[in-house]
Parts: sequence; C-alpha cells; structure tokens
Amino acid sequence: MTDKVRIDSLDATSNANNQTYLARQAEFESNVRSYPRKLPLAITQAKGVWITDADQKEYLDCLAGAGTLALGHNHPDVLQSIQNVITSGLPLHTLDLTTPLKDAFSEYLLSLLPDKGKEYKLQFTSPSGADAVEAAIKLAKKATGHSGVIAFSGGYHGMTHGALSVTGNLSPKEAVNGMIPEVQFMPYPNLYRCPLGIGGDASVKALTDYFENLINDVESGVRKPAAVILEAVQGEGGVNPAPAEWLQRIRKVTEEHGILLIIDEVQAGFARTGKFFAFEHAGIQPDIIVMSKAVGGGLPLAVLGIKKQFDAWEPGHHTGTFRGNQLAMATGLTTLKILKGQNISEKVAQQGEWLKGKLAEMQKRFPVIGHVRGLGLMIGIEIVKPNEAKDQLGCYPADGDLSALLQKKCFEAGLILEPGGRHGCVLRLLPSLLITNQELEVFLDKFEQALLAAGVKPVV
Repeated sequence: MTDKVRIDSLDATSNANNQTYLARQAEFESNVRSYPRKLPLAITQAKGVWITDADQKEYLDCLAGAGTLALGHNHPDVLQSIQNVITSGLPLHTLDLTTPLKDAFSEYLLSLLPDKGKEYKLQFTSPSGADAVEAAIKLAKKATGHSGVIAFSGGYHGMTHGALSVTGNLSPKEAVNGMIPEVQFMPYPNLYRCPLGIGGDASVKALTDYFENLINDVESGVRKPAAVILEAVQGEGGVNPAPAEWLQRIRKVTEEHGILLIIDEVQAGFARTGKFFAFEHAGIQPDIIVMSKAVGGGLPLAVLGIKKQFDAWEPGHHTGTFRGNQLAMATGLTTLKILKGQNISEKVAQQGEWLKGKLAEMQKRFPVIGHVRGLGLMIGIEIVKPNEAKDQLGCYPADGDLSALLQKKCFEAGLILEPGGRHGCVLRLLPSLLITNQELEVFLDKFEQALLAAGVKPVV
C-alpha cells in the first residue's frame, strides 16, 4: 500500500513542469526557502555535473550542493555503496552505537587527518556543519575554562544560534536578538579588498601583528578566548584564501596562549582546494577540525576531528539523534577512498590554475570581472563597476546587481552557480571534483554567453 501511495503521488505530477512544482513548493514550504528564488527549477534527473529539470532543460551544475557532491550527482560507486548497506542487514540508524561500517569509516577518515590522525579522535554530531560548529565551540569552552571566541569578518559557520553568532554576515542576524556573548570579530585578510586599506604583504603583516597584539595586550579589553574559529578559505564570504603566513602566525599565537584553533573545513575540505584540507596549504595542525558536506558523500553527516588532549567531554554532553547515519558513512567512505585513491587533489589543483588562467584572459575582454581568486575548484569571480572611480588600492566598486543578473543569465544559458561575498558580488564555482576540462570549457562558453546576454560589452 505504501508503494502504491508513493507511485500514485508521483503520477499526479508526472506531467508537471517547473512552474507547477515551484507553485506547489511555495504552497507547501515556508517563506524561508532561498535557492528556488534564484534558480527556479524542479530537478528530475542528475548525473555527474549535469542536471535536468521538469521542462527537460539540461544544466551544467557548478554548485554541486554547495560543495557537498564531491563526486557529482549519482556516482555509480556511491549508489552501489547505498545498495550494499540496504542488502547487508545493517541498521540505517544507530545513534552512536558502532557497526563494522562505522568502524571502517572512522579508521579511514582518521588516516586522512594530519600525521595520519595519530593525535586526533572523532566526534560524530548531528548531520549539519552548523551543529558540528556548535559542538566545537562548546568543547573549546569546556576544555579551556574560558568563555570567549574570536571569529573573523566574512566568515560563515552556519545558521544555528551559536554558529550564527560567529558568522560575519549581518543579514540573518537582523531578526535574532541575543547572540552568544563574548564573540570578538577581527578582520580577515583579503588580497583584493584589504580591510585595512593597505594591500599586499604589508596588509598581511599588519593583520598578523594586530591579532598577536590583541591577545597579548592587557588593555585590549578582550579576555583570553577559549577558541579562535576560521575558514582557511572563506566560502560564502567570497572565496578568500587565507595567506599561509597569516594562518601560521595565528596557529603560533594560539598555541602559545592555550587557545584552541578551530578550522571550519565544511566547504573547503576533502580535495576541494587542491589539498585534502585547506589548512594544509599553510602546513598547520588545528586543534579541532569541523567536517561536513563532502565527508558524507552527498548524504547528511558531520564530524569533528579533535586533538586527544582536548577531548574534555563527559559522556552524553553533546548528542544528536542522527549522528549514526549509516548510509552517509557508506557513501562517505566510498567518496573518501576515490578522492584519495585517484589523487583527485592533484587533478583539482591543476584544473584550478588552468581555469583561473582562462578567466584571467576573459577578464581582459570583460573588465566587469574585477578579480579571479581561489584554490583548486573553489573559485570566486568578483564583479565590479569598471566605469566608476577606483578606491585607494586601485579596485573598482563591487557590483552586486550585475552579479545577480549574471547568475540569472547563467541559469538561462544552462549554467548553475552561486553568488557570495559582500553584497553578493562574487560568483562562486563549487563543481564536482570529477569535472573534466571539456566540461570546464562548457562553463567558460556559457559564462561568456551570460556576460553578453547581461549587456556586458567586451573590450576590443
């Protein structure tokens, strides 16, 4: 009977188009929904980097679940891993009870952490990155006995109360009063739009000196925090990679003062930046690593890597019903083995440099492309107003309106990507890590189509 209800329900909309599904979604779902407003489609099929909507239109997907689908849509090995669990007799849900599958996943994930995970333990949390951030902050406070947290402008860590408190974006905070206390925000390096108005190496040095001085200065007004939380490459904040020397100095100062360094690798982790973790570009070891998105191979999963000396939890002090998602551990294990076994990091690093070079060539013809940046297949394209006055660093004003129009024109051309950064002026690429150079050429063609369709005239 259950199967018949399900099939009948699908039959009722089998001939529906995008508009029908979108209208029904608006009727069924809260006003909080966001992606359908910018990407108005109903997905009916997906394979690799391609998706098909209810109007039978095909799109190149350079969003990939905001980086969750490291291997793209419906990778055959990932699908097979789901089938294997279903036919194995294993439970689908175990709280935090272990299984042979969980054991294998845990061993393999630990082996990917610094020094093959010898200094780390894992903590499975509820399956969103935001809950893992919540757990990391709570643990840091418990382990150190301190209560403050230092976060960074432009950072994004999630939408739960604590995670939102350490997130830079002010928009989602407007309707929520009473963020967690003692969160101190500091400027994050931006090699294109320096927050200090200096630019270059001098900016990086000034920001590192500023951080160290804040921690050491007895008159800073900021009590020694429990933790510093940051992204080694800011994603939602506009694809800003942290300079290696800045990260190294942050690590040095936090170690000297017994402050836990939490690195949020939810979006940048697992070969996305050309290294398995983005912090590896700086050669550092965090005290707590926050992992989600790709770690579950497309299914919900979130995990912390915790240095053993900071595992100060008492049993049951941070729980979550769905931390035992066996299907996600199966798809995650398959994904991690493919990423590692096929050396996808190296492929991604090479493709990222090639793609940035192609975009730099396009920038010469389309000066609305103000800056191209990122690592691996985590790339940002900042859209600017080249006909207006430059700032003191020689940068044109950001153009969030054109960026939004370009996202729309990309969608019309069959290309899905997402804006981010201040005023949404950065178009971001987070495609499947298995995307081919030929498919990246399709991206370049479609992006140029979108520029022309938006009325952007190339410089001859």
